[in-house]
Amino acid sequence: MRVITGSARGRRLETLEGEDVRPTTDRIKEAVFSIIQFQTEDRRFLDLFAGSGQMGIEALSRGAKEAVFVDSAKKSIETVKRNLKTTGLEGNAKVFQADFRGFLAMNSRRFDIVFLDPPYRTGALQEALPLAAQAMSDTGVLIAESPLDEALEAQYGSFVLDRQYRYGKIKITTFRHKDYLS
Repeated sequence: MRVITGSARGRRLETLEGEDVRPTTDRIKEAVFSIIQFQTEDRRFLDLFAGSGQMGIEALSRGAKEAVFVDSAKKSIETVKRNLKTTGLEGNAKVFQADFRGFLAMNSRRFDIVFLDPPYRTGALQEALPLAAQAMSDTGVLIAESPLDEALEAQYGSFVLDRQYRYGKIKITTFRHKDYLS
C-alpha cells in the first residue's frame, strides 16, 4: 500500500495483519480520490474506521487542511501514528482511539469529507451514516465503501444519495446535502 500522489507520493504505508482487516485497495482509493479530486484541498477530512489511516493520509498528501483519524482498535491507532510519522504529515492530523458512536457524540467539528469503511455486514455503516451526516458541513460529501449487496438508505439526515460506483464486489456511495446536489 502506498500514497498515490501529492506531497507524500510513493511512500509505503504499513498495513495491519489479520482476518478482521480489509484495507481499501489502491484501485478503490484512486477511484475515491478521482470522485473528490477538486474537493480535497484545504478541506477537513474524517477517516472514520481508519484502520491504517491510508485514506486520511492520502487526503493530507493532496492538500487537505486537516485529517481526523478514528478507530476503536489500539493496533490501528498505533499504525496510523507510525504511517503519519513516515509520511511527515502528522502536523495536520488528529488521531482518536474511540468507538465511532462515542467520537461522533462528543465531536463539535464540521467536516467537508467523511470516509466510512467499517467492517462489512455488521450494521455499523448503517448506524454511522446518520451520525456522520450530523458532523458534515452543508457543502461536504459523505463517502461510504461497502459490499455491492449491502443495502443503504437514500437519505441520512439532510444528506441524500448522490451516486454509486461499482468496482467488482465493492461499491462506493456518495451522499451530498439535499440543497447542494450537483
